[in-house]
Amino acid sequence: MIKQKIENLLKDIAGKAVKIEIFAPENEAFGHYSTNIALKLAKALKKNPTETAKEIESRIKNHKSKIFEKIEIAPPGFINFWLSEKVFQNELKEILEKKSSYAKVSKDKGKIQIEFISANPTGPLTLANGRGGFMGDVLANILEFQGYKIEREYYVNDTGNQISTLGKSILAASGLIKNEENFYKGGYVKEWAKKHKIISEKNRDNPLKLGQLAAADFLKEIKLVVKKAKINFSRWTSEDRHIHKKSFVAKALAIFSAGGGSISGGEKKKLVYKKDGALWLRTTDFGDEKDRVLVTQDGFPTYFLADAGHFLETKSRGFNSKIMILGPDHHGYVGRAATAAKIMGIENFEIIITQAMRLMSKGEEMKMSKRSGEFITFEELIKEVGLDAARFFFLTHSADTHMDFDLDLAKEHSMKNPVYYVQYAAVRCQSILQKSKSVHSNILKNIGMNFKLLNTPEDINLMRILARFPEIVEEAAGKYNPQILTRYAADLARVFHNFYEKERIIGEEKNLMLARLALIQATLIIFRNLFALLGIKLPKKM
Repeated sequence: MIKQKIENLLKDIAGKAVKIEIFAPENEAFGHYSTNIALKLAKALKKNPTETAKEIESRIKNHKSKIFEKIEIAPPGFINFWLSEKVFQNELKEILEKKSSYAKVSKDKGKIQIEFISANPTGPLTLANGRGGFMGDVLANILEFQGYKIEREYYVNDTGNQISTLGKSILAASGLIKNEENFYKGGYVKEWAKKHKIISEKNRDNPLKLGQLAAADFLKEIKLVVKKAKINFSRWTSEDRHIHKKSFVAKALAIFSAGGGSISGGEKKKLVYKKDGALWLRTTDFGDEKDRVLVTQDGFPTYFLADAGHFLETKSRGFNSKIMILGPDHHGYVGRAATAAKIMGIENFEIIITQAMRLMSKGEEMKMSKRSGEFITFEELIKEVGLDAARFFFLTHSADTHMDFDLDLAKEHSMKNPVYYVQYAAVRCQSILQKSKSVHSNILKNIGMNFKLLNTPEDINLMRILARFPEIVEEAAGKYNPQILTRYAADLARVFHNFYEKERIIGEEKNLMLARLALIQATLIIFRNLFALLGIKLPKKM
């Protein structure tokens, strides 16, 4: 990885005590890469940043590693680097050699469980579920590519108040009880009630059981939609069967009652107390806004305690790291969940909250509400715009930003559509290579060809962005942000389209033609690796 080579060089020169930050400026006028190491060193040594930068520049020029074409110092002490053409040409050779394993990390970095979607099986998946679903799926791909062993978990809340409410909603839809404001009123509830009226009548006095029967059917439908979306789960964890019936809730309560231990360096403290007939946990000791109920007055464990049991079950299977992707209505959950996870022994715990989204058509918002039944389902969206467009559009926004999903643009087959724009670039690569099949058949066998001929600004820009793929994947993994990949995909497509418009390929002098065909082959390799991570297909033609 080029960025790592620069970092190693700077460590060799400046020492390992200072944290080195290297970034790729958006404007090439500030270099292929830039660093603020001189500013950090100057502050530590109480020296002038510009003079410190000049000293580092002098050491770089005398270093045995000759990877820079040009070095410049920019106020107040940034050092900007332009890499030599040879660096990019060598990276091109590595892409052609490694193909699908280029940038893939073989080192085992440990296990991480990623829990995502986990929607209550009380009806169809919503668009918010889809946003978290695609993010979780792609984040899992990225982390696996970076050397982690990933478990993709869907946690099924198949017991408790929400399921009981579903049962009551079905009874109301069957005319057996009076309707209430908090009941589910979607057409899917009425349809299930109509098909299972006898079952509803038999379970009139047991809404939880009725809700569980309906939830089991809705879960089957959820699994079918997830399969259509090509979202992969390695585990479907049942709250009822895997957590409650295997006593993990009771075990979690015992740990809380014993005072934890891992929170304060092994020192136990009283975490549980009784108040108003309920059992409470002192979550305010850990920054939560208020203490939380563990067991209600009538003896039922709360969702919070059930979640603690879930974390304990996860820990029991060897996971010390867990990532949860939740919807926009879960902000209040973060602090207390982190506390419970830590007490249960999960050392690395991260919650990602996806922000609210709006589905837009012809400039107007389309309403979405699961309880009222007036909403567009995740499945309907995929059917309307196609899987690739749905995936790509969701992933073009980071989780911490609100988004408007432009339904009309997603359906448009033109270069205005970002996924079409990206896929078209990859298809162009395929088309060029297919047309020149007889000429380029030995490219991958003859990687020692003359890449020095690739020296125009367009050649170098394309090689440069291809060489950034490893650091892009690393950054996306480190920040848990798949949006970094979609942004890179758009940049790569833009650079390739510019290269295609300005440079001649077929019909060029033979050696230059072969070198450019090799460059296109490498571009196609990166697109394929990128599409595999994003879960979108490479069309044969467009």
